[in-house]
Amino acid sequence: MEDLVRVTIVPNEVSADLVCSFLRAEGIKCAHRVTNVAAGSLDGVPGMGGAREIVVAAADVDAARAVLAAAEAGDFEDEDALQA
Repeated sequence: MEDLVRVTIVPNEVSADLVCSFLRAEGIKCAHRVTNVAAGSLDGVPGMGGAREIVVAAADVDAARAVLAAAEAGDFEDEDALQA
């Protein structure tokens, strides 16, 4: 991906995978990576996960933020479930 822009920060990798699944379902490529938000809050305990930032291409920032806002508002629907 070119010019990556952070669209949100989540508390752990599980949350990051979930957020990326929302974005990918809408055709938005994304990735997540460890961030240093709250660095030191675990007093150096390894393997505790930690905050992750969700990044998308600069061209997809507005669309990604709209998808995340809709999901947070409960407006994210599974079209396959609606057809069943």
